[in-house]
Amino acid sequence: MEATNTAPAILIDNPSSLTDLADTLSQYPSISVDTESNSLYVYREQVCLIQISTADHDYLIDTLAIQDLSPLAKLFANPSQEKVFHASEYDIICMKRDYGFEFANLFDTMIAARILGEQSVGLASLLNTRLGIELNKKYQRANWGIRPLPQAMLEYASQDSHYLYPLRLILENELRENHLIELAREDFKLACEVQAHSSNGTSCNLWKVAGATPLSPQEAAILNELCEYRENEASRRNLPPFKIISNETLVRLSQLHPSSVSDLIGVKGLTVTMLERYGTGIFAAIYRGETAPPIKRPRKIKPDEQYLNRLNALREWRKNKGLELKVESDVILPRDQVELIASISPKTIEDLHVIMKDIPYRSKHFSKEIMSVLKKQEMV
Repeated sequence: MEATNTAPAILIDNPSSLTDLADTLSQYPSISVDTESNSLYVYREQVCLIQISTADHDYLIDTLAIQDLSPLAKLFANPSQEKVFHASEYDIICMKRDYGFEFANLFDTMIAARILGEQSVGLASLLNTRLGIELNKKYQRANWGIRPLPQAMLEYASQDSHYLYPLRLILENELRENHLIELAREDFKLACEVQAHSSNGTSCNLWKVAGATPLSPQEAAILNELCEYRENEASRRNLPPFKIISNETLVRLSQLHPSSVSDLIGVKGLTVTMLERYGTGIFAAIYRGETAPPIKRPRKIKPDEQYLNRLNALREWRKNKGLELKVESDVILPRDQVELIASISPKTIEDLHVIMKDIPYRSKHFSKEIMSVLKKQEMV
């Protein structure tokens, strides 16, 4: 089974064509959507391409050629028109961040597959098992910011949205057969509400750098300066920070205390080219860190013991329920809801229903079990 359209994808690369396309798309009850970004190649990533498919055509919207994407805003926010995505979170975050779009009426094929208990929920895997289609992922990590895009990349891009609707039909039928469609709709609604992140680079929090925990306060100050140096270089060169210097190398440099640039020669993770390009800046950052005030790791406030007991009990219930229903535990109850319930510790099922108002399916099916878990903890 394949999507009905077989014509080559239509490239939309000017404002008037986009306006016409928005009018055309508004006539369809459902459209399939995907995006391509350039996060692996630039400091501040951006959406470079939006793919939209209907039963009749595939469209590729060149977002780098069109400054104003607002004609699509009404379409994405329209509650009467379905938007089919696969793994929508990243696409929605990027489009909210870059264009301020809002979303309503979504069907996410990855979310549907997870609710059905699928172990392999990647698009290529689902298309293979449900439609017998082998999806080429050759350009999955390509630089979508290059222009002009080669024809092979344009053809590749259209495939991710091209097959979404027939896949959606199959998964919806399976959800209905397993009486899980309401749970899926609940998560589709939550997916629309995901919050966008800032596009102002990826500022380095030194304590989030893997390996930073054992550092002394002075070494932490050095790492902080090295992080700042890397951010500045990444911004100046328009590259992702990891392409300047790796986190592992930053931690290693924080511990070495070199007395000159020449002491950096041979440090694992620093090539000769990197030393020529960044050596002076790295040493200057290390020197600033050595003379800066020490930075102590912030102390975490230890959670209340009763809260931890409730949290662990709810997690254990969630894990066992997931095993019983053959789904991942967060399908049973999202992590933020587990933590919220453990924190508030409702005393009645009515109070629990209020907490779970945004997840009514789970409230209806699991609230009695959740209250039983909480009651047992009160008796411990």
